[in-house]
Amino acid sequence: MSVNLRVPEAGESIIKVQIGAWRKSEGEFVNIDEVVVELETDKAAIELPAPVSGTLVSIVMSEGAEVAVGDVIGVIDENGALPLADSKSSAPKTNAKAPEMQAPTPGAAEKAETLEAVKPKSEPHVMPSAKRVMREAGVPTSAAKGTGPGGRVLREDAVRAIEAIQAESLQKPAHPSPLPLQAQMPATVGGREEESVPMTPLRKVIARNLVAAQQAAALLTTFNEVDMTSVIKLRKRYKDSFLERHGIKLGFMSFFVKAAVDALQTVPVVNARIDGTQIVYRKYQDIGIAVGGGRGLVVPVLRNAESMSFAAIELAIADFANRAMQNKIGLAELQGGTFTISNGGIYGSILSTPIVNPPQSGILGMHAIQDRPVAIAGQVVVRPMMYLALTYDHRIVDGREAVTFLRRIKDLLERPERIWLQL
Repeated sequence: MSVNLRVPEAGESIIKVQIGAWRKSEGEFVNIDEVVVELETDKAAIELPAPVSGTLVSIVMSEGAEVAVGDVIGVIDENGALPLADSKSSAPKTNAKAPEMQAPTPGAAEKAETLEAVKPKSEPHVMPSAKRVMREAGVPTSAAKGTGPGGRVLREDAVRAIEAIQAESLQKPAHPSPLPLQAQMPATVGGREEESVPMTPLRKVIARNLVAAQQAAALLTTFNEVDMTSVIKLRKRYKDSFLERHGIKLGFMSFFVKAAVDALQTVPVVNARIDGTQIVYRKYQDIGIAVGGGRGLVVPVLRNAESMSFAAIELAIADFANRAMQNKIGLAELQGGTFTISNGGIYGSILSTPIVNPPQSGILGMHAIQDRPVAIAGQVVVRPMMYLALTYDHRIVDGREAVTFLRRIKDLLERPERIWLQL
């Protein structure tokens, strides 16, 4: 019996998905609940398991195709053969005797050796990009030694071979050549390939939302800097006991989340959103944390961050980061959010202007910590400093409120004990 593999419901308002990577090939046996294909939505990737055990007899829609919910993308035959290992173990035994070995004919060994000697050896496979580079340089493919799987000649192997030949030619004594100068110049080694790939649904939504934010909102960014000395000392003092008790390292993000929650409660308009001609004030703080995933940037949300402990925040963020790399963030975890924190410092960013994630009204940008000279009490000292950036929707957040918000975060991070004391 054949069973159709259909696109399932992927969440509210999602009617189309894109076919991702097929985990199984046509003719391959699959077990029930085994992942057959990945589906990409505009928010996350979904793994589609097999509804029955059988053979994947047909892949109807190939990778990259855009399909609707309910469409048939593959067919599984429940009567398909089991994998080869299983079929061997279940095969009936036979009493037939194996044919007796015949004595070798005189001279057969010598003849076999001769045939083996004259038999042409198969050359290693040369990848298309490697062929192109060597053809442009006028170097035969036999000059390259393959380092890829199965001895394949990769593009970097071709480049190394060309460089070796050119280096050898430079060591030889030069002779006058009647050829024009252009003909004497070595061929270009670097390739000029281009590749066109369709945007994933996630990237399409990111692009659409960012453009919409720039067009619909009056975005403005204000900056400040924070001395991270106190936070660094606090982490160093308690990192071992924190790890031993909670099973997670004490990072910087928990300090920033707690400081952001306090600042949002102090300046509630930054936590608000515009709904037509109304301003909606949220009495809770759902903080989105921007993390890099396997298919791009995603922003899972810490629900009710105001009630979370430092350990709960660190555990949740670590879980987000791990599952984001595996494309296993759930759709519900990406929805909502009243404010976002983006840490570009982990990539080395010193200063940037983050873009608000609509319909939110603000986003906090963290940056790299650098030792810089600062003036304190009339003395120039070197301190670990971080630039902070707050981008906000100027339609509802005034400059005074934005500066107050960012200043509150600065004060809490420079005296982190105030976070616990709520001062």
